[in-house]
Amino acid sequence: MPEHPDDSRAAYDHIPVLRDEVVRVLAPQPGATLVDGTVGLGGHAEAILEAEPAVRLIGIDRDEAALDRTKTRLARFGERVSLLHGDYAGLDRLLDEVGVDAVDGLLLDVGVSSLQLDDPARGFSFRSDGPLDMRMDRSAGRSAAEWLASASQAEIADVLTKYGEERYAARIARAIDEARQREAIETTAALAEIIRGAVPAAYRHGRIDAATRTFQAIRIRVNGELEALEAGLRTGFHRLTCGGILAVISFHSLEDRIVKRFFRVAATDCICPPELPACVCDKRVEAEVLTKRPVMPSAGEAAANPRARSAKLRAARKVV
Repeated sequence: MPEHPDDSRAAYDHIPVLRDEVVRVLAPQPGATLVDGTVGLGGHAEAILEAEPAVRLIGIDRDEAALDRTKTRLARFGERVSLLHGDYAGLDRLLDEVGVDAVDGLLLDVGVSSLQLDDPARGFSFRSDGPLDMRMDRSAGRSAAEWLASASQAEIADVLTKYGEERYAARIARAIDEARQREAIETTAALAEIIRGAVPAAYRHGRIDAATRTFQAIRIRVNGELEALEAGLRTGFHRLTCGGILAVISFHSLEDRIVKRFFRVAATDCICPPELPACVCDKRVEAEVLTKRPVMPSAGEAAANPRARSAKLRAARKVV
């Protein structure tokens, strides 16, 4: 969920990806309750609250640093806003905590934010050296350094292939294994150097940095991002009112495939294998897909915020 870098002004003045498109697809109505499951620095939440002065918004985020900033940004909306620390995969528990049975809209802006990417201390990026952490919630789970220290070479290769679609996964995993036997891999610069040294020169000097896919894969694994997305889609859709809207912004193909498949199944009345002579699943249509094709940033938005270029917005309305 890329946003502008974090300085004291930009942290509150940034324009979130596909802001107007998100408001348009969620179409907040008076008295509605909406959830921003990845509230981040509050850009989408602010736009939703401004669009309809009688809407209630529940903002959720795994990152306590983001919530601290968002609390200040959204303070002017008073009791219309509730901010919760947690993962949207645990939406059932979080909504129960604030006494909400059903919601009229849910937004998920998945992935890593610029607040996280641009802070070397968070360890998400190889652009600046920092501790190899990568956790979106620093109060839970193992850091990237801890995972790399304990995972087998085969597991590392599998993660790089599955989550990074890295063609040189086996070579990189072998290089990581050899390097950690000499000393622990504890910084982003150390890991990036190992990766670059493991791949062919042509790949090392390609269009994107050779470390990009590996860093992405490890981040996804450390945070359980794809599993959380699948759980969040299921739980979020279940907690929607009839007519409620689920909107998701994704930034790479792995996320987008999960969202596209979820919406396709929800909008289908039978999921039986085609070889069966008759339907036995009793599946019924649960959703209407509102975005036959994903909504993407305009050329102007992509030029102003290059990190937004790969964003895709999909949305569906619950019909039962």
